[in-house]
Amino acid sequence: MRITAKTEYAVKALSQLAIDWENPQSSESIAQQQDIPHKFLEAILAELRRTQFITSQRGHGGGHRLRRDPSSIVIADVLRAINGPLFTIRGECPEDVEYSEPAESLQTLWIATRVALRSVLEKTTLADLVAGSLPEHVVELTKDSDAWISHTYQLTSTQNR
Repeated sequence: MRITAKTEYAVKALSQLAIDWENPQSSESIAQQQDIPHKFLEAILAELRRTQFITSQRGHGGGHRLRRDPSSIVIADVLRAINGPLFTIRGECPEDVEYSEPAESLQTLWIATRVALRSVLEKTTLADLVAGSLPEHVVELTKDSDAWISHTYQLTSTQNR
């Protein structure tokens, strides 16, 4: 799973709106508060309107606001609205991809990976994010020191031969 700038900015913009979710905020204010390029934010806000996360109002006292309580908006739904399914293989859902021996268990591995993503993203709301009180099982995943270290593939000298 890769989080694009567009996706990150959408979550940041929604987080800003969630602080005072019933009152409109200007796109300029959101862009400034969240350090998002204004033109890029305008396109993201249009998509968030189209996907019914926000509503917009023009004129004096206008701006953008959430359509519903942030506690009812799960992060997974925001990601799906911006990017499509959380996890795909070559654009297909893992249950629709078939493999033959010896890679047959790849489908099970991909489905388990999707379940792991869902266990975090479908259980965390915008309200959780804004309050800084992520679900305990999500916080627990970060307590292993290895969670904070990026793993990258590196070719070793023995593999070079």
